[in-house]
Amino acid sequence: MPEDAPVNIGALVAVPFTAGQRVLGMQTKLHQWAAANLGRRFDDLYNLVYDPAFLVTAWERVAGNTGARSAGIDRRTVRSITESAAGVVGFLEGLRAQLTARSFAPRPVRERMIPKPGTNKRRRLGIPTVADRVVQASLKLVLEPIFEVDFDPASYGFRPRRRAQDAIEDIRFHAARGYEWVFEADIAACFDEIDHTALLELVRKRVKDKRLLRLIKAFLHAGILGEDGIDRDTHTGTPQGGILSPLLANIALSHLDNYFQARWAAHHTATNRMRYRNRGGATYRLVRYADDFVVLVHGTRAHAQAQWDEVADVLSEIGLRLAPDKTRMVHIDEGFDFLGFRIRRHRQQGSDRYLIYTYPSPKSMTSIRRKVKTITKQITHQDADRLFTQLNSMVRGWAQYFRHGSSSHAYHNLQYHLWWRVWIWLCNKHPRSNKKRIIHRYYHGGWPEYNGVRLYQPTTMTIKRHQYRGTRIPTPWDKPQPA
Repeated sequence: MPEDAPVNIGALVAVPFTAGQRVLGMQTKLHQWAAANLGRRFDDLYNLVYDPAFLVTAWERVAGNTGARSAGIDRRTVRSITESAAGVVGFLEGLRAQLTARSFAPRPVRERMIPKPGTNKRRRLGIPTVADRVVQASLKLVLEPIFEVDFDPASYGFRPRRRAQDAIEDIRFHAARGYEWVFEADIAACFDEIDHTALLELVRKRVKDKRLLRLIKAFLHAGILGEDGIDRDTHTGTPQGGILSPLLANIALSHLDNYFQARWAAHHTATNRMRYRNRGGATYRLVRYADDFVVLVHGTRAHAQAQWDEVADVLSEIGLRLAPDKTRMVHIDEGFDFLGFRIRRHRQQGSDRYLIYTYPSPKSMTSIRRKVKTITKQITHQDADRLFTQLNSMVRGWAQYFRHGSSSHAYHNLQYHLWWRVWIWLCNKHPRSNKKRIIHRYYHGGWPEYNGVRLYQPTTMTIKRHQYRGTRIPTPWDKPQPA
């Protein structure tokens, strides 16, 4: 289909790849324009939100999301829309007509309280309607390439082509270069308490289109339908669970990023930073992943202690506060947990060198062991190959996440636990069979296998250090570098 050919939603729904390419081309232009003029405020963005290509691409992302089966307060799901008389085309055309007429109004999100991993607490998840999810996804497609230009390199969460391992390597890189004191912070109810006025002010630095600003504000004020059936207004926060929420949270927390970036840039060069420290000062490095962050301090304990008040003051300007029970100051030799990793400096085995090590935290180990135990305590009526498939998906994903750390010992411990839990499950499945018969049926080479499905062995995961990329992490909209 030619680039300038007239298109409608019906034509693009049949060729979603073409819609995606059109969106990518427009995003690339927005990103380049934003990078060329760092003070530019964009107008006429609202028209892109209801552009057929953007709506079709937004629908594809919503439909392909793991939450596609979840319904909002209107009880409609992706499947019910697909199977309806109007179908996807009718749904998107209706949505486009509302956006064009500026009559679209977000519905309150459906509240669902879910367990908080590793604790007895619960956190709120907001489930928007499918229509709201599609509009939010389209909004994100428009806004993300613009704000990516301004986001700090030390921010890693919910950003394209950035991973938790990048944040871990950033910490390891700087900790090995004198940033030994760590201010480990936790923001209390970040997604629930972001100040709307402060957030919209930050959005206005790049967005001039009042129609788009009104739409964002409408989503922020849409409200929450609680599990108790009571409709509550939302005067602060951006409900966790919405497609747009992570981007809005990053925009709000960029205020904190900019504060530390300004302190870093004030010294201009590494030599100036060293001279400043020699005069008794300290330098700081913020590493943030969504609402989790640490401040690395190249200085004294007193310099690190001072971050309590400084960080609290900066966060208060966007309506946020530190959680005192989860915020602390530690030395790198003591170690700390971040994004599931334990990060600590200690002596290398067999030498006198002290290195920064990263490996699965005790909490992460406890979590995966508990999950394995839960799965292997289920009823034993299913065939073993189904159990192995379920365990393989979970354990391989966990091992994949930690493959860039010093995880060999953790892999061996998990493998030992996995072997015994599966053995117990098989014995419970065949209570009248002796051990030799179970081994003959399920164990080949000493490891469980059935119907061609072999239980995954964590120790087979290749461990390789993740490369520190610094400021060289590309976005999807950057021009390819010449070879």
